[in-house]
Amino acid sequence: MGTNVYGVILAGGSGSRMGNVEKPKQFMEIGQKPILIHTAEKFAVNQEFERIIVLAPRQWIPYTQDIIRRYVPLWERIDVIEGGETRNETIMNSISHIEKNYGLDDETVIVTHDSVRPFVTHRILEDNIRTAREKGACDTVIPASDTIVESADKDCIASIPDRSRMFQGQTPQSFRAKKLREVYQSLTPQEKDILTDACKILVLKGEKVYLVAGEVFNIKITYPHDLRVAESLLGGEKEC
Repeated sequence: MGTNVYGVILAGGSGSRMGNVEKPKQFMEIGQKPILIHTAEKFAVNQEFERIIVLAPRQWIPYTQDIIRRYVPLWERIDVIEGGETRNETIMNSISHIEKNYGLDDETVIVTHDSVRPFVTHRILEDNIRTAREKGACDTVIPASDTIVESADKDCIASIPDRSRMFQGQTPQSFRAKKLREVYQSLTPQEKDILTDACKILVLKGEKVYLVAGEVFNIKITYPHDLRVAESLLGGEKEC
């Protein structure tokens, strides 16, 4: 294996864009199982991971532990801990957990992934692990299929970037953990406020983040419509 690699599944969201639902979207079901379980299973069967860390809202930790034990045969490989106030604080919590419980060195890699992207493939995970080990950081992307329009005032077009240079970000996003934390801790509060994801931490400081090819079907389940798409994708997975 060479270096310690940890799967980090981000399940801290409240699912507010799903509308008025009782439970966060990662616990909603597709194919008779919570979305989070489909995602965790993809990580649990990959032997490259030393451990898998699932970060959940505090009040949902017992429930998360319960469903993982109920559904995932390799549940012993999974730690469930509390997420942070933001996506990046959640990732920092995972790094602290790894350091405290398993040790952290310059080569330790984390593969961070949205809990609500259950269609991540073995190939995407392997490409992330390899690229993060060799180059330090990577982001999973697909070429932009639509023209991207930029507007500063949300009223008129400011620019239309060249689509051939545009990509849509997915996850996983993978990093050498110590380097990511070190750069994050060097950011000002103002810089932290404009972060939308973990890759931006490094990009803000001029660090290289390499591209890994994603898949069009590696969708993020965000809106009610996405649940219907996910059910049909699951049907396709079963037929394969």
